[in-house]
Amino acid sequence: MKEKRKHILIGLLCIIVASIIGISSFYWYESINYVSTEDARVTGDLIKVSPKGTGKLLDISMEEGDVVIKEQILGRQEIEDQNPEKAIVRAPQKGVIVKKQANIGETYSPGQALGYIVDPEKLYISANIEEKKIGSIRAGQTVDITIDEFKGIKFKGKVTFVGLAANSSFSLLPASSGGTFTKTVQRVPIKISIEDQGYKILPGTNSVVKIHLKK
Repeated sequence: MKEKRKHILIGLLCIIVASIIGISSFYWYESINYVSTEDARVTGDLIKVSPKGTGKLLDISMEEGDVVIKEQILGRQEIEDQNPEKAIVRAPQKGVIVKKQANIGETYSPGQALGYIVDPEKLYISANIEEKKIGSIRAGQTVDITIDEFKGIKFKGKVTFVGLAANSSFSLLPASSGGTFTKTVQRVPIKISIEDQGYKILPGTNSVVKIHLKK
């Protein structure tokens, strides 16, 4: 009986050791071949809709979700300039209105945003990579992408840009000058293209990326 129990214990020990070795080997293989992060989301370049002159907004014909084409008339202003073209608000490019912040009757000037447009055909993934891993990331590397909006669907992409500074470099808050220092892991932004955009992907949705370090 004791001998049988001994064999069982040895068998269990072998299974545990084999499991540890297998798990360690898997994570080692993953670490040298891939970099993954859940700190990623779908985004696009925001293009500002802005007036050409200064004046009161008389009407605005855009709502969030509207699809517009380049030079489409979106609104009119009451301005003192004799050039009637300056009174017309036009779409600077084709795309989808993702933000409207214009109110009829208010006065707007060139440079002020009446809304924002994103081209749905030029969406990409913005991901943040830990500083210890960013050194292995290069433009052109293949990326596996999953988007929370589309469960079970895998997208392909490529790294198109690797940031030249950590996100903390753009913070408006000054660094602490006190005696207490807490080291935090810094993250560097990268851009990833999305191939085969046959789906209506929404900007701002979360994603997970897995970057292939080796071709």
